[in-house]
Amino acid sequence: MTQTPSHPLSLRARRRLTLGAAAVLATAGLPAAAQPAAWPSKPVRLVVGFAPGGGTDVMARALAQSLTESLGQSFIVDNKPGASGNLSVGEVARAAPDGYTLLVAPTSVETANPYLFKSSVLPSRDLTPVTGIGRMQMYVVARPDLQARTVKDLVALARSQPGKLNYASSGTATPPHLAGELFKQSTGTFVTHVPYRGSAPALQDVMASQADFVFDPGIAFPHIKSGKVKLLGVASERKSPFFPDAPTYADLGIKNASLDIWFGVWAPNKLPADVTERLSRALSKALAAPALKERFNSLGAEPAPVETPAFRKLLADEGKMLSTLIRDRKITLE
Repeated sequence: MTQTPSHPLSLRARRRLTLGAAAVLATAGLPAAAQPAAWPSKPVRLVVGFAPGGGTDVMARALAQSLTESLGQSFIVDNKPGASGNLSVGEVARAAPDGYTLLVAPTSVETANPYLFKSSVLPSRDLTPVTGIGRMQMYVVARPDLQARTVKDLVALARSQPGKLNYASSGTATPPHLAGELFKQSTGTFVTHVPYRGSAPALQDVMASQADFVFDPGIAFPHIKSGKVKLLGVASERKSPFFPDAPTYADLGIKNASLDIWFGVWAPNKLPADVTERLSRALSKALAAPALKERFNSLGAEPAPVETPAFRKLLADEGKMLSTLIRDRKITLE
C-alpha cells in the first residue's frame, strides 16, 4: 500500500514545538511546595488579647468553629492577654503577612489604645483591617431604687444634683467609661465615675445600690428581666434587638453620645489582596451560621459583617471621635 508522505516541518517550527513542550513538562514537574497554595492550606491562628471566657474570646471561638467547618481547615484561638489587648496587637504585627496569623479584637485596640498607651506598634500602621464581625450595644442600667425610669429622667436628676450621682464602669478608658464620658459631654451633666476591675463587679454594686447606674454591654440582661436592675434606655442610635421597646438616644434627642462596641479581624500589614478578599468572604459566610449567631446573642452581641472598605471607614470615624474625647476629657490610665 502506498502511504501519503507527510509534510516535513520547518526547522523553526520544530524548535517552537520543542520549547513549548519543554515548558509544559517543566511546570508539571515542579514539586508541590513550589506551586502557589490556595489559602488556607494549613491551620490558622486567631490571636485574642484577653483571657479565656471573656466576650472577645467567646466570639473568637465561635468564629473559629464556624470557619473550621466551612473551610475544612483548623482555626485555633491563641490567648495573649495584657495591656488592654496591646500584647496581641504586637504578636500579630510581627507575624508573616500570609493569612495564617490573625487578630480578633474590639475596635478599641486601634481607635482608643494608641491615645492611652505608649507603644512601638500602631494598629493603623502595622495591621491590615480585614472585616468587622460583630457589635454590642450598651445599655443604661440603674439601681432598682433610683428615682428615674428613663434616660431622660436620669439627665434631669443629674442636672438637679450636680456631682451627687455616680456611674460604675469596668475600668478607666474601657468602652463603658468612654460611653459615660460621651453621655456627660452631650447632656451637660456632671456625674462621678467609679472604675471597677471588670463589668461584673461594677454591675454587682449597681444591683446592691452601692452605685447609681452603669453603661452595660449586655451582662445585665438576666438581671433586667428579673427586676434586680432597671433598664433606662439604649446608649445607641439604633433600636436593640433584645429590648426593642427600650428608648434609644435617638428617641430621646441625645446626640453625639452613641458608642457601640465593635469587634473585627486584622491581619499583619501587607497581606496579599487575594488572601484579604478570600478571608473576608469566608468570614461573611461564617457569620451567617445559626450556631454562631446564637453564641453571639448569648453575649448580648450581634453578628455584623462589615467588608474591608466600610470597616476602614468605621475605624477612622471611631478613632477620630475617641481621640478627641480622650484629649478633651483628659482621660489617662495613671
